Amino acid sequence: MSSIITPVILSGGTGTRLWPMSRPERPKQLLPLTADATMLQLTAGRTGDAERFARPIVVANARHADTIEAQLRDVEADAQALVLEPMGRNTAPAIALAAIAAGGDSTPILVMPSDHVIADADAFRAAIAKALPLVEQGWLVTFGIGPESPETGYGYIAVGDELAPGVCKVRQFVEKPDRERAEAMLAAGDHVWNGGIFLFRADIYLGALSTYQPDMVVAAQQAMDKARREGKRIYPDADAFAASPADSIDYAVMERAERVAVVPVSMGWSDVGSWDALHALSEHDAGGNACSGEVIAIDTENCLARSDGARIAMVGVRDLIVVASGDDILVLPRGRSQEVKKLIEAMKDR
Repeated sequence: MSSIITPVILSGGTGTRLWPMSRPERPKQLLPLTADATMLQLTAGRTGDAERFARPIVVANARHADTIEAQLRDVEADAQALVLEPMGRNTAPAIALAAIAAGGDSTPILVMPSDHVIADADAFRAAIAKALPLVEQGWLVTFGIGPESPETGYGYIAVGDELAPGVCKVRQFVEKPDRERAEAMLAAGDHVWNGGIFLFRADIYLGALSTYQPDMVVAAQQAMDKARREGKRIYPDADAFAASPADSIDYAVMERAERVAVVPVSMGWSDVGSWDALHALSEHDAGGNACSGEVIAIDTENCLARSDGARIAMVGVRDLIVVASGDDILVLPRGRSQEVKKLIEAMKDR
């Protein structure tokens, strides 16, 4: 690998689907959900090789700046810059801020959400190595996750002709499908999950954004030109950034650009998008239970129980999710944890 890659860690999410532990003031990426380290720390650790990767640029909410800096220091992964968004505008503008912070030149940037699990980091780094030669030639690359089931909660990528060993042209991006279509794509074997991880040159991304979303790149550039800087912290100008349209990188760039490639990879990936997903990832006792914190479970099977304070006592129950955090307790059947967002909306209405 010839180019040093700059990791870009997106840490602006609120992680509402993991309420009550994940909250706006301390979202899931700042929690130790799958290991002793937090999700953010685990993400930073995947690009710790100084011969291949520069120190990361983190794009985050200003209210989390102190926590992010402390967590990165704890794992010796200090950021080169902390870009603190004045408001959320989705991923495309956030990545534009990072690309500008990286110099806006031919530097390859590796865009990673801060709250994903990758169990096989070596497989991930091998996929990055496969992608880099095409990235240097100006391709926009995404990483497609080898699908394990007909998931309806993920977008898919149709894999086209091979461009280089292990790297293929993207034939099509597919919206979250219904069950029947997901099963058909899984059976066909030529689709992968869209994992939301990207590798491209900073200048190529900004150029594509200028073509497809010119108002967005102008707003990001003006916000960075007028930014306030305090050490490693960069505070983009709020008025300038507010003028940016809000859109995801998929809609703004990846689905519209010509030279887009995908590296299919199986690396033990999960977006930990629900309590059910966390149950699947966790270690289980003999009864299939995944327990953390002060939990007593008797004659109980296939439950997830987590507490950061209050004691949870369970007797004779099956297939439940029970989460206690602060003054809040969540109880629901396994298989319905995506409905936490309904609870969030109901609480807002009250």
